[in-house]
Amino acid sequence: MDTLARTDMDFEPYHGRRRVVISGVRPEIDAGQFPIKRIVGEKVEVEAWVFSDGHDHVFAELLYRPQDQADWRTAPMEPGRNDVWTGVFRPDRLGPYVYTVRAWIDVFGTWQHDLVKKFEAGQDVSVDLQIGLNLIGEAAGRAPERDGQRLRLSADEVAEQTEQARAVEMATDERLHELMNRYPDPSKVRTYERQLPVTVDRERARFSSWYEFFPRSAAAEPGTPGTLADAEALLPQVAEMGFDVVYLPPIHPIGRTHRKGRNNARTASPDDPGSPWAIGGEEGGHKAIHPELGTLEDFRRFIQAANDLGMEVAMDIAFQCSPDHPYVKEHPDWFKWRPDGSVQYAENPPKKYEDILPIHFETETWRELWEELTGVVLFWAEKGVRAFRVDNPHTKPFAFWDYLIGRVKAKYPDAIFLAEAFTRPNVMYRLAKVGFTQSYTYFTWRNARNEIVEYMQDLTRTEVAEHFRPNFWPNTPDILPQVLQFSGRPAFMTRLVLAATLSSNYGIYGPVYEQMVSAAVAGREEYLDSEKYEIRHWDRRRAGTLVPLIERINRIRRENAALQQTRDLHFLEIDNPLLLAYAKADEDETNFVVVVVNLDLHHRQSGWVRIPLERWEMDPSQPFMAHDLLSDDRYIWQGEWNYVELDPQLTPAHLFVLRRRLRREMDFDYFM
Repeated sequence: MDTLARTDMDFEPYHGRRRVVISGVRPEIDAGQFPIKRIVGEKVEVEAWVFSDGHDHVFAELLYRPQDQADWRTAPMEPGRNDVWTGVFRPDRLGPYVYTVRAWIDVFGTWQHDLVKKFEAGQDVSVDLQIGLNLIGEAAGRAPERDGQRLRLSADEVAEQTEQARAVEMATDERLHELMNRYPDPSKVRTYERQLPVTVDRERARFSSWYEFFPRSAAAEPGTPGTLADAEALLPQVAEMGFDVVYLPPIHPIGRTHRKGRNNARTASPDDPGSPWAIGGEEGGHKAIHPELGTLEDFRRFIQAANDLGMEVAMDIAFQCSPDHPYVKEHPDWFKWRPDGSVQYAENPPKKYEDILPIHFETETWRELWEELTGVVLFWAEKGVRAFRVDNPHTKPFAFWDYLIGRVKAKYPDAIFLAEAFTRPNVMYRLAKVGFTQSYTYFTWRNARNEIVEYMQDLTRTEVAEHFRPNFWPNTPDILPQVLQFSGRPAFMTRLVLAATLSSNYGIYGPVYEQMVSAAVAGREEYLDSEKYEIRHWDRRRAGTLVPLIERINRIRRENAALQQTRDLHFLEIDNPLLLAYAKADEDETNFVVVVVNLDLHHRQSGWVRIPLERWEMDPSQPFMAHDLLSDDRYIWQGEWNYVELDPQLTPAHLFVLRRRLRREMDFDYFM
């Protein structure tokens, strides 16, 4: 019988002594091509299937390290059902990390298990004990001096025992097992074939409240263009409302060629200021400040004033140009030219944006283009900006953003990038994978209960939660959704509560939302008399605004850790389909928040909501208090099912904090 000739090359993919299998590692994004996202101190929980042939025990541990360090740190993994092992680590600094799983046949643990079975069956285990002593001796030879001495001492103590029962007891000590597993036989150790990346951001990447306003509309008196100094004077009011990120639309020079007039008119009057997104003029481009707003020094003072109030400034990054931008003359190859000699302006038929030229990213000189645009972000980062809201990133190459964000975060690892990409889910998720810290979402158009539940489950119960951080905006300068056009104050209150409690990151287009502006272009989701095309004046002393509610909600968010994360969100049973109920808890499960929202913006609704007492280890036989932080009302509840009632004209939502048990003296102010 012929035999096949074998060479050493045939056996290279194998190792006869490494029998353990590691697979199904989670989280793992696209086979390790992209990182998961965490903040400093946030746990990374890793799962893997670890198993082997036969009946030998296996052992697994989690390896992790900052990417720029060579030495691995280890964290234990615990076995669960069906060969699933779980381990946790917490990154302790900003920047990229990597992690993987290492496992081996647990020879000593298998020996301990078999030893006990044989001894309990009444067998003589003297030879088996000698096998174990040999294993300990081998491990001692691999260990450093101190642990080697501990292992040899343990072996000597076992060998000295005259009673097998005592020898077995000492040899199967769990502390000895743990020490042995620090020094496995390297020829039997298998490490997962991939090192999986983690991007570790600062806390504001996970928890933030954004406030957008136009500095040119910040003047104290109507009819006067605002400046950065005027905008600075408004910062204490923004801070008092509880926001921590102040987002400014573009503050650069605005082009004059094809400048748009009020309400996006194709012809502008001499006094029309133009759209801030038509960037660039004779005064400069993306690294310049509009002279009517002030100087670079004024902007530095604005940043410092925000920082002094506990806030930071987010800049708008819009990589597009007006026809007057210096790039058009200096780098004509960065734009598309038509056969008639005209340059292609931006359009989304039937919409036309004659005042904006898109950048041609497929230019032959794309390397120089990438370097220049990356330099724009680095320029502002050097001036103290660490948060960037990026306009329409889905219209630029993914590889470009991977390059730019990587370069910026290598120098400024605390940088945050918010993607304004209202587009297809796969495109939005790809932008998150290549580096965007947060993203705008479809929340703006999710109104019915089933729509909200389905969307939030997509964001929190799938792999998406590992790399995509949603930032919920009920409105933007570009979008006035229909629900805000026709349903009055209840709609603005409801959407604010939903945005601020469903997601830990949210934002509002400030004065417009505070004053519940709802006038729209007929048949469109666009503001009438849009601030994008004209300077507006906002009476901030006006009565009846949403400012008190905004202040209260932001304070509640700051005081309740359960609301400072998005992933641990659980929808609750409620018997009225017009009511939405959901719960959040902090990582330690000491802060329990239940939100109930009336989605009927015109009528009072009531129902019975089921509280997950068992999950939160609350005794159903004991009363507990539900403290509504919005109204400051307190309710004594008992059992799982409890009654709620909401009038949208008054307060369309409950925001309850629950405590496990009442004090014996029934002190209704606070709980144990």
